[in-house]
Parts: sequence; C-alpha cells; structure tokens
Amino acid sequence: MRPLRHRDFRRLWLAGLISDSGDWLLLVALPILVYQLTGSSLQTSFAFLIELAPAVLLGPVAGHLADRWDRRRLLVTVVTVQAAALLPLLFVHDRGDLPILYAVIAVEAAALAVFGPARNALLPTLIPAAELVPANALLGFGQNAGRLVGGPLGGLLLAVSGLPVIVAVDLVTFLAAGLLIAGVAGGAREARDPQTPGGGGLGGRRVWSALGVAALCGTAQGIFVVLFVVWVARELGGGAAETGLLRGVQAIGAIALGLLLAAARRTPAPGTLIAAGAGAFGLLSLTVWNGPLVTTALPVYVALFILVGAPGVVMITGLVSLLQQETADGARGKVFGVFGAVFEGSSGAGMLAAGLLADRLGVVPLLNGQALLYLAAAATATALLRPAKPHPATATAPPHPATATPAEPHPATATAPPRPAKPHPVASGDATGGATVRTPAENANWSGPVIREPACRGDTVHPD
Repeated sequence: MRPLRHRDFRRLWLAGLISDSGDWLLLVALPILVYQLTGSSLQTSFAFLIELAPAVLLGPVAGHLADRWDRRRLLVTVVTVQAAALLPLLFVHDRGDLPILYAVIAVEAAALAVFGPARNALLPTLIPAAELVPANALLGFGQNAGRLVGGPLGGLLLAVSGLPVIVAVDLVTFLAAGLLIAGVAGGAREARDPQTPGGGGLGGRRVWSALGVAALCGTAQGIFVVLFVVWVARELGGGAAETGLLRGVQAIGAIALGLLLAAARRTPAPGTLIAAGAGAFGLLSLTVWNGPLVTTALPVYVALFILVGAPGVVMITGLVSLLQQETADGARGKVFGVFGAVFEGSSGAGMLAAGLLADRLGVVPLLNGQALLYLAAAATATALLRPAKPHPATATAPPHPATATPAEPHPATATAPPRPAKPHPVASGDATGGATVRTPAENANWSGPVIREPACRGDTVHPD
C-alpha cells in the first residue's frame, strides 16, 4: 500500500473509486431501461455499441488533450461534464424519449474516453517510478470494487426507485470525485527524458508489443461478451441468475489479487505481469469452456470464475505500468488514447466475429479460439521480457555527476602524504566523510585510501 502514503495519489485513487462506482451505476442501468422501454434486443445492443464507439473514435483526440492541457483541470472538467449530462435523464418517461437516453450514453462514454488517458498520464507524476506497479494495482482494485458496487446498485435502484434516484446518486458521485481531484496539487510535468526507451512515443518496440497484446486481448474480450450468456444457457443449463452470479464473482478474484499486488514489498516487472496474466487467463479459459465435458455443477464454476478474475487485473496492471514507463511525459496521453482505441476497437471486432461465426463454428470451438488468443497474447508479451535497447541519443552520454565514480579522491577523504623527515598521524576518510587519525604504527598496516561511492547501486539519485 506504499502509494497511498502520497497525498495526491490518495485523492486521485479515491476519486477514481467513487467515479467508477457512478459510471457502472449508470452504464448498467441505462441499457436495462432501454430494454424496458422498447422490449427490443436490437435497440439494447445499439445502446451497448454507443458505449463502445467513443473510445474507438475519440481515443487519439483524448490522448492529445491529455498531453496538451493541465491534466488535473482536464479531469475536473470531465467529471463536471458527466454530472451535467445526467440532468436530461429527468425528462425521460417513455419510448419517445429514447434519443435523450442515447445522447446521454454517448456523452458519458465520450467523457470516460478522455478520463482514462488523462488519469493514466497524470499518475507517474504523483509517485516515484518504483511504485508504479502497486499504484496501478490499486487503481485496478478501485475499478473492480466500483464495478462490484455500482453495477448491482444500478439495477436495484432502477427496479426499486426509478431513474430520478439513479440520477441523484450518480450526480453526488461525480461531484465528490471532482472535489477530490481539484485538491490534487498536480504532478510537475517531467522533462522529456532522452533515455526513455523507444524515444518516449509510439515508435518503441516494447510499446508496439504492448499494443499487440491489447489487440489480441480486446478481441478475446469481445468474443466473451457475446458468447458467455449463450454458453451458460447451453452448456450449464443456467439462466439470468447463474449468468449474473458467474460474472459478478470474477470481481472477487480481481480485487483479492489487486490488493495483493498493491501490498507486496516487491513486485514483478511489468513484462512478466503481462505474460503471466495472459497465459493464466488462456489456460483458465480453456478449463472453463471445456469443463462441462466433466461436470456442470455450479459451485465448480463459481470457484473457477473467482480465479478467472485474478489474471485479468495482473495483465492490465502490467500493460498500464509498462506504457507509463516506456513513454515520456509529453507523449503518455497520446499512447494511452491509442491503447484505449486499440482495445475497444478489437473488442468490437471480436463481438462482430462472435455474432457471425457462432452458429457456423459452434459456441465452444469459438470460445476455445478466444482462449488461444490469450495464449497468443502471452507469447507476444515474451518480447517485453527482454530489456529495451538504450536510445541512440544516450549511447555516448557522459555519466551523471551525481552517480559517476570520482577519478581521484576528494580532498576531504584523501590521505595526507607522509613527510620523510618526521612520521606523523595520517588522516583517511571514514563512512561519514570526516577524518580518522591513525598512529604511525597503524599506518604500517594501512593499504591505501577507501573511496566511497555517493550512493548504493540500487539507489535512485535525483538531481537538484
């Protein structure tokens, strides 16, 4: 939990937790409302497509905004827009008001497309680089906790109290998140670091490998979204209750492993997290989809889906942390905008492929293909396990004065030369940089001055 010691990160994390709860509250309730008003699965699927489209269409634009504007103010503006966009929902009463619903869904989804890149780009300026992985794990925990709370609450409030109560609760969450973010002091913009692998933008091999992983995983996610309900019905003989239960318990595994990563004293490198998470995801998926050949007992699948939630948060934590490390501050927004567009666009392609091919190939064979996509993502991620080559601009760069080994002893630590005529005590540098006086007898066994390095090899030395 080291990142929570930093005040600004604490406020950003809490704002994200509250905002994510409000997002899930709304984005679960509105498609349900569309179905209640129309009774049409086509109109409901259109609502889901509206949620998906802004991330694909606005990702690069959102990234550009995150790189050009003050990110703290941009985040406050986004949650303020989200709050204001809720008010037209108070005028939705029947099927004739569907355009209002669709417009609100589009605005909220567009705001989310801006919020993600801006937050991910701001995060590295609020904490030390060594804490990126636990910080992103905490954000993943917050997102899953928000989903676990906001999703069911949205359906419950819609059934019990109606849309106006959802609007009021969601309005409070957005305003609270805005106040928290407004109190962030703001991370100072980093100078463009010439040592950033790949030049700090989209040109690095490791960045492109990460985007390839995102494309494979996004396609697999799209296939899952379409076919999961069908698989539960056909293979397990379940209905809406079983479907909701299995989807919900995934958050348990995600939250548990997110907390474990956040609390760990040492965490694996991002590339290792990506490869391990995608590989475990693929193997668990193969086990789940083919499990009905052995048993259809619901408790078995509850346990399996709790496990399935864990590798997802590991993989996403690794991807986000790696992109933050591999890109310079002035390019992070653009990279995360492209990342969101690639993932959501691939998800849409996976949904389309599942809809077109499920009846021809069968549900289980197609889901096995989905699992193989995760294994392919793990294989792609092995390229991230190799260290990045240094950027040409730094190949001949002289060592930083704060970390270079001195060519000769500092006067304060040098040994005074003995005078031939008369021996005298000799001073040598001690651990504190002061002088130690030795007698001539001690001097006879002395082998020379000890030059101490300014910092341990593992320390990070910050220039003034």
